[in-house]
Amino acid sequence: MAARLPAILSSLLLGACSTLGIRSGTEEPRFETVERIGAVEIRRYAPRIAAETEVPGAEDAARNEGFRRLAGYIFGGNARRDRIAMTAPVAQAPGERIAMTAPVAQSGDAGGWRIRFFMPARHTLETLPVPDDPRVTLAVVPEEIVAVLRFSGLPRSEAVAQNAAALTTALEASAWVPAGPVQAWFYDPPWTVPALRRNEVAVPVARR
Repeated sequence: MAARLPAILSSLLLGACSTLGIRSGTEEPRFETVERIGAVEIRRYAPRIAAETEVPGAEDAARNEGFRRLAGYIFGGNARRDRIAMTAPVAQAPGERIAMTAPVAQSGDAGGWRIRFFMPARHTLETLPVPDDPRVTLAVVPEEIVAVLRFSGLPRSEAVAQNAAALTTALEASAWVPAGPVQAWFYDPPWTVPALRRNEVAVPVARR
């Protein structure tokens, strides 16, 4: 028990930190800040690898289902039973058009959502294990420039939509134009105090 005490204390400390929105030890993709436009930050990201899955249905429910699938992969649901470090953010964006089946089709939503976990930078496609779940795939996200607007609170679909609209409006008078769909990025676990959560909406951009 004495030998395990430091590990137990460390886990308790990390849990307390995450409750308060302190993301100690959680890797994030590196980026370069290109410009700031008020509360909007223009960032350049290098290529990075993501585990991703496409989920049909409503936005919030699709995010939860996608998270479960991807968490299964990094927590050992793969060909080598490897555990892969959790990183931030979890990304959600409109996905490909997905064929729907009942009863979900009754919602009238014929689209889907792409949920992504970004892999630790030390990995390559060759070093990552193959997912057990065929709905989970590995992909290289190419270098991109994105406009990002940060917000706190519960990351419900209504909050995402409101901040996505604010981001689009902020870009209208700038030197940047959206070049793809708006994504939502979530950095904190569900137990983090809502007012201290870090959420972001992001959209690929190009110069006018």
